[in-house]
Amino acid sequence: MTIAIIVVVVLLVVVVGWAVVTYNGLIRLRNLVQEAWRQIDVELTRRHDLIGNLVETVKGYAAHERGTLEDVVKARSAAMAPGQSPGQQAESENMLSQALGRLLAIVEAYPDLKANQNFLALQTELTSTEDRIASARRYYNATVRDLNTKVETVPSNIIAGMFHVGRAEYFEAVGEQREAPRVDFGQRDAVIPPPSGYTGGTTPPPPA
Repeated sequence: MTIAIIVVVVLLVVVVGWAVVTYNGLIRLRNLVQEAWRQIDVELTRRHDLIGNLVETVKGYAAHERGTLEDVVKARSAAMAPGQSPGQQAESENMLSQALGRLLAIVEAYPDLKANQNFLALQTELTSTEDRIASARRYYNATVRDLNTKVETVPSNIIAGMFHVGRAEYFEAVGEQREAPRVDFGQRDAVIPPPSGYTGGTTPPPPA
């Protein structure tokens, strides 16, 4: 009888220990996902600010391109809407990228604008921001994959269900577009310095 009690106690200790370790692991992964998303949100905010400044700069040279400018403004407003899930945010950012791509195609017809120092500085900062978003997206999706694997596989899914630790959503659009929102300024092969002196909501100074 004593041996049986000891065995039961040992088993209970093992089960409880495993449950605690598994729960802590799930919470750690969930926190990593949340932290990774906050980093994406920071970069998206920077992106939205830069695009707003870019639109204002283009207006000074191509104000009559009103329809295209309004499309970018509307898409930017949609991307900045609060409460979006990662999947919804990716869709909004993709729509913004498409609108911005149409605007940049128009810019090709304005050589004075293309040579404007503020415009060039904004292009450089936005290109750098796009690259950081892509990097942050890869890290975020990797942590989401790790969390979802734990949530879905046996036996950790038992603890996940008991404590309501659910799946996280990937930051990618559904359907045809499966990549991170990106805008190519033709500078992918250039060495892009990190943004400097960025304060958000203001036009960055021209490069020296």
